[in-house]
Amino acid sequence: MRHQPIDSSLFVENRDRLKGLLPPGSLAVVHANDILPTNADGALKNIPNTDLFYLTGIEQEESILLLFPDSPEPTQREILFVREPIEILEIWEGHKLTKEEATEASGITNIKWIGDFPNIFRNCMLSAEQVFLNQNEHRRAAAEVQTRDDRFVAKCKEQYPLHTYRRLAPLLHQLRAVKLEAEVELIRHACGITKGGFERLLKFVKPGVYEHEVEAELSHEFVRNRGAFAYTPIIASGKNACGLHYIQNDQICNDGDLLLLDVASNYANYNSDLTRTIPVNGKFTPRQRDVYEAVLRVMRASIANATVGKMHRDWHYEAQLMMNEELVGLGLLTKEEVAEGTRENPACRKYFMHGLGHSIGLDVHDVAPAHVPFSAGWVLTVEPGIYIPEEGFGVRLENDILITEDGPVDLMADIPVEADEIEALMAAR
Repeated sequence: MRHQPIDSSLFVENRDRLKGLLPPGSLAVVHANDILPTNADGALKNIPNTDLFYLTGIEQEESILLLFPDSPEPTQREILFVREPIEILEIWEGHKLTKEEATEASGITNIKWIGDFPNIFRNCMLSAEQVFLNQNEHRRAAAEVQTRDDRFVAKCKEQYPLHTYRRLAPLLHQLRAVKLEAEVELIRHACGITKGGFERLLKFVKPGVYEHEVEAELSHEFVRNRGAFAYTPIIASGKNACGLHYIQNDQICNDGDLLLLDVASNYANYNSDLTRTIPVNGKFTPRQRDVYEAVLRVMRASIANATVGKMHRDWHYEAQLMMNEELVGLGLLTKEEVAEGTRENPACRKYFMHGLGHSIGLDVHDVAPAHVPFSAGWVLTVEPGIYIPEEGFGVRLENDILITEDGPVDLMADIPVEADEIEALMAAR
């Protein structure tokens, strides 16, 4: 746990909110992620299951949360199972949570070792009316690898075929979309670390540096502030910016190029997501500035349009209409091409082909209910862009916002974005 401890009251409240959505007699189970293998005897770093962390604050592998609010046995209404910290385990893998530490982190008083799970689970199953099991139901998930939750679902259906099984994911998506104040503060902290990284690289970037050297500057700033890259960084100079998920980061930054930076830090498993586009030599050309200002206008207007009750698809379409006008002004589209476009295939898609934004939180592309309007507490990214391969550059700008009843709050309002400000900061290097 690199981050500072989080008050367990956050996780207590999250569990209470989930219990309020469970029908009477419900049993719910959430597992930690597997530690995935690499090659030979290697393994990837443990990535906490975000649902389990959301409900417990626990990041340790093999942990299991069992919730049975209506259990006739009071001690079985909320149980956290963790690995027993035996001596040989701690010698080879390092410190494991004691029961006292697990309680302090999660607020759960009944802590059991993993070996106790099968018997306790069977006892609970015999009293449960229905069972809520978890799976990754993100709409863009690549579900090619079976998870710990997947295997548990299959095992339960085999061992207890007469039970009624229900999906836990829709309930968690509903809850996780609305961030509590403590969660917003953790996202703000991640945004603050990201700001430091961006301001650091403004002093570093110049003609002749390599993209990976810029990545190294960011890594140093993020890690020294208890953060880490929230996602694989995109550091794309010149025409590389026209590849939306360019991650090689191995090319030289040439004089006259723009450098697109889609880079951000996380903190305590909560993520930020920032994109900026800067001139490598510190000065936008007139054409680069015109495109930059067009994207910035769409971003600012889209932030203002992200209001309670707005449907995501309508919010995106409003941005596309604005982008159509900007592209006509830039000479990239004609009014006739715009008129021939449709809502499903607007003309701007030639130069602005991706979504306007997404929910963000414990996952960079965070879970949220589909086809429901924005509500207070949602945190979204706003990221319009214009990509012109024939001119060898692209511009994308992105801030994270909090939707409130009083209007959107820009969580990155203090991170430089105005072209004049960026040029001034780069000149001061």
